Amino acid sequence: MNFKTLASLAALLAVTVALPAFAAPADVGMVEKQPINVTAIGMFVAFVVLTLGITYWAASRTRTAADFYTAGGGITGFQNGLAIAGDYMSAATLLGLSSLVFAKGFDGFIFTISFFVGWPIILFLIAERLRNLGRFTFADIASYRLDQSKIRTFAAMGSLTVVCFYLIVQMVGAGQLIKLLFGLDYNVAVIVVGVLMVVYVTFGGMIATTWVQIIKAVLLLGGGIVLMLLALNHFGFSLEAMARSAINSHKEGVKIMGPGSMLADPVSAVSLSLGLLFGTAGLPHIMMRFFTVPNAKEARKSVFVASGLIGFFFLIVCVLGLAAITIVGTNPDFFEGGKVGGKLIGGGNMPVMHLAKALGGDMFLGFLSAVAFATILAVVSGLALAGASAISHDIYARVIRKGKATEQEEMRVSKLASLLLGVLAVVLGIMFEKQNVAFLVGLTFGIAASANFPVLILSMYWKGLTTRGALYGGVAGLVSAVTLVVLSKAVWVVVLDNPAPIFPYEQPALFSMTLAFLVTIVVSKLDRSHSAEAERAAYGDQYVRSQTGIGAAAASNH
Repeated sequence: MNFKTLASLAALLAVTVALPAFAAPADVGMVEKQPINVTAIGMFVAFVVLTLGITYWAASRTRTAADFYTAGGGITGFQNGLAIAGDYMSAATLLGLSSLVFAKGFDGFIFTISFFVGWPIILFLIAERLRNLGRFTFADIASYRLDQSKIRTFAAMGSLTVVCFYLIVQMVGAGQLIKLLFGLDYNVAVIVVGVLMVVYVTFGGMIATTWVQIIKAVLLLGGGIVLMLLALNHFGFSLEAMARSAINSHKEGVKIMGPGSMLADPVSAVSLSLGLLFGTAGLPHIMMRFFTVPNAKEARKSVFVASGLIGFFFLIVCVLGLAAITIVGTNPDFFEGGKVGGKLIGGGNMPVMHLAKALGGDMFLGFLSAVAFATILAVVSGLALAGASAISHDIYARVIRKGKATEQEEMRVSKLASLLLGVLAVVLGIMFEKQNVAFLVGLTFGIAASANFPVLILSMYWKGLTTRGALYGGVAGLVSAVTLVVLSKAVWVVVLDNPAPIFPYEQPALFSMTLAFLVTIVVSKLDRSHSAEAERAAYGDQYVRSQTGIGAAAASNH
């Protein structure tokens, strides 16, 4: 079966699964269930057709492993910055953070800022060295002067763990979002996302994934800006008037303008901040994007562009959440949660969507709904590509075949891995439908900050790092992060129905990341083996390449 046939089938699948939505009855008891939005479904199908066209175009340009993994290193810094922004600005950002500001006010602002502050670290400490030292994956850097097989195996396991947990979050989010906004059955929505993800990655590789992310970023930023302007117009373009109105409308009154219950526990607040701060730099699908640009200068430029766009978008999200307190929270048309003190506070988890309908009508709601779903497609495509590259490039080509695999073999394994990850993502998404997956976000960033980040940053900056230290420290961070989350309230009490948590905090990074650094440094210091001495001596060569780029992989000509 050729690609054109497969693309046609995928497009037909998207239309076919949308048709039952017109007759789908509203679920009894689903207070957030929205009426069937024909506009949203139409725009979603249009986006699918457009992106499948891009994938068809990208397939003809994907000839080598470098094309498949990193678009041949030929993406410009500005384009890559847009793609990184598209990768990071997910539906959870738009819906979740705006809901948090809507419900908690100042606490929501602080939480939003925490998701952004990791980018200066990437800009100043990581971006250039990543591009100069790596080729396809995070493991290329971590294993540069250490034992290839051992470090690549660990790095691949850490990357796959993060990818799988993040895929669960995105797949469950996709299913719930489409169930609420389009009227599709949850399982059908998850399967559609899985099918499209496999098509994008398998046939188009990084080229298709990059352009899907760029288009999604432009649409999301454009939609957010328009909605923000409509919201500001409602208050005469005065943020002060918007804030005063929010204070008068919210059940907490002036308290929403100061720290509240979310920041009451300083240990949890610091632990969450550390996880989000350093976890961003350990996300494999984010790190992989720095190998798509031709040189270190473009890598730095891409982070600069991405930081500006992401920061601006987060400001938009905060404004939308604040505006929704008045426009959505006091409007009976969007009533969901009852009256508190005579004041209506509604909107549930979807205030930004209610805001879109209130200010822009069904057409704008349909557009924003389709864009929100597009964000999930872009993110899961990047995640699947990062996971597939860890399996094919690190485990198969470097560990199993000891560097003797041909590019054709490596690409075949990568495409098979993409298919398996797609199936796994669908299965996990369906399995976790009824679970509270909020803890998985913290776990994802916590694992990235505890397992990937310490090994990555020490391998680039510390001469004393050894293979034994990296393995012991990385495993300590990975195991402790998972264990502490399982023993916390989010899993031990909410999911496993135990009366009280064993670990009193919900965020593990403060403890697991500290343990990872401590174990890595102590074990490396105590390592007196001959291989450890050779690894320390090899740091000079690594340092020169990290600073100059001499010997780094060049961009392809197409």
